[in-house]
Amino acid sequence: MNKKLLSMLLVGAAAMIQPSESSALRLEKLKYADFSNWVTRTINESKVIGGKTKTLYEIAPAKSINGNVAYSNQGGSPWATSNVYAKVSGVVKGSNSVSPASINGNKVAKLESKMEEVKVLGLINMDVMVAGSIFLGKLNEPVTSTKAPFAKMEMGIPYTKRPVALVFDYKVDMPAGNTRVKATGFGGKKTLQGRDNAEVYVLLQKRWEDAKGNIYAHRVGTGRERYSKSVPWTTGHQIKIQYGDITKQPGYKSWMGLLDGNKAYYAKNSKGKMVPVHEVGWAPADATPTHVLVMASSSCGEPYVGTEGLTLYIDNIAFGF
Repeated sequence: MNKKLLSMLLVGAAAMIQPSESSALRLEKLKYADFSNWVTRTINESKVIGGKTKTLYEIAPAKSINGNVAYSNQGGSPWATSNVYAKVSGVVKGSNSVSPASINGNKVAKLESKMEEVKVLGLINMDVMVAGSIFLGKLNEPVTSTKAPFAKMEMGIPYTKRPVALVFDYKVDMPAGNTRVKATGFGGKKTLQGRDNAEVYVLLQKRWEDAKGNIYAHRVGTGRERYSKSVPWTTGHQIKIQYGDITKQPGYKSWMGLLDGNKAYYAKNSKGKMVPVHEVGWAPADATPTHVLVMASSSCGEPYVGTEGLTLYIDNIAFGF
């Protein structure tokens, strides 16, 4: 064998055994984040809006739930979805924007921005833009209004480790247009310029509660990405987690900043009341968190605004160390 051929073979062999970016990390998989198990819910919508039967999906051990029953996390699953059983002024509506899908023969989560239509000839004609989202936490059902959507979501779970990355497989299908639609169910639909982005993030917080039940937090770690174009199926993708105040770090964007005011997420305080979590500052870079937030969504904008058809597929979410 000549030296040139031997060199080529050795280089090829080295490439085959070279660890990938994600395999170089020790992975701590999130429970049920392989998305191979789903709860199937059957919701019967009110006759006044057509009486359709809707199928809703949740991320938990396989099970069927029939009937208009408020859902709470099953089987120890830490995941909630944007799928919702709503009961507004006695009228029942189901919405499903997260569902199982198959990619390369493997079951994954499909998150889709879509228009929910409520149409009854001569009586009702409403459109609501919904985004497909999954997050660590809980959604309190039944939802009774479209106001203050964050106040219905318990965002985050207790967590005290310090991973270096969020690792996952994903794909983005981005429609060709360059517009978004705002549709809250009231006042019709409004077309806005600029397409929406899909988004995945991990936020680590150090939370505390005062005597009045208000919850505050310092941001310990931040990893956040937005996707403005189609991305082919990609395995082992990493979002690096930066610790401490990242506002002067390369790549910092304003949407990576602290969440307060109308951007604040909610949690249940020790009195059992849903309250906003006020992020009031950046923790030292060596701080230990008390909670972690992970969300994947087909939208990054305000509620009820999105690019119809924008779809994010995601699988195998893990923390990397």
